[in-house]
Amino acid sequence: MDLLLLAQQTLRSHFPKNTIQISTLLSIKTGNCPEDCGYCSQSGHHNTDLQPEKKLAVAKVVEQARLAKAQGSSRFCMGAGWRHPHDKDMPYVLELVKEVKALGLETCMTLGMLTQNQAQLLADAGLDYYNHNLDTSRNYYGEIIGTRTFDDRLNTLEVVRRAGINVCCGGIIGMGESREDRIDLLLELANLPTPPKSIPVNMLVPIKGTPVAEKLGETRLPVLEWVRTIAVARLCCPTSYVRISAGREQLSDAEQALLFMAGANSFFYGDKLLTTDNATTHHDDELIKTLGLNVEKAMPRHIPVTNAVSGRVGVLSL
Repeated sequence: MDLLLLAQQTLRSHFPKNTIQISTLLSIKTGNCPEDCGYCSQSGHHNTDLQPEKKLAVAKVVEQARLAKAQGSSRFCMGAGWRHPHDKDMPYVLELVKEVKALGLETCMTLGMLTQNQAQLLADAGLDYYNHNLDTSRNYYGEIIGTRTFDDRLNTLEVVRRAGINVCCGGIIGMGESREDRIDLLLELANLPTPPKSIPVNMLVPIKGTPVAEKLGETRLPVLEWVRTIAVARLCCPTSYVRISAGREQLSDAEQALLFMAGANSFFYGDKLLTTDNATTHHDDELIKTLGLNVEKAMPRHIPVTNAVSGRVGVLSL
């Protein structure tokens, strides 16, 4: 209880009290991913019920973004089941960034590993956040993923940081790791050159056909351990948004209230998180009302621009 109290006091010293940031996440390209992440239904290495889908049309993505904004989201996150985007994919993702920003939403993408040039193109298009999770501790990482190293992930974070895009980086708990692994993950995030601006803390949603689900069987991490992890994330990274991510649909209202008390001030809104179920929007609306929470408005990143006539540098707010 002391941990919860300290975490809530820390949150209130850096953010407005009782205020949350809401994001919506959409899969823009689903399945057939060459990575072997042991928890993920999108991996081409696993035999799950997921049906692969090609890239969504830009108009469809914009339609979903417009709906998300109408429902109260301030950030629209787009994810593709890629190891990394190919150069031929870049015009597509850059158009998505520009179109979604034109709606007045913050933009976030998760596309896998990036080159420095790709990151700069995304920055120039106005991308606000790039998500690239470490997933777990360095020590436990090899138990979950074999096709990409822990240092590969850190390198991508550095590429994103150099481009001036806000880093969104967190992990998944409940994959069989120890409490020490959860501590090590949070310490890794806190000791990055700049702590992530946004930290999603996911609880594993076991998916039939994935190695992690098969290994764990019916074993589940207690919800209070999720609460504890959120609180420590808040203390390690006091100025970061700490987001309740996957696994929230299984919680009672009282358990979700504990996560907010522990310092979470962001969550994903919408019936789907890429390929997994999420709490319904109607239920979330009722929960926000019941807990007396205020919803944060979008604050898209400003982009420096040069006037073609005068050559003077100004700021463009998209």
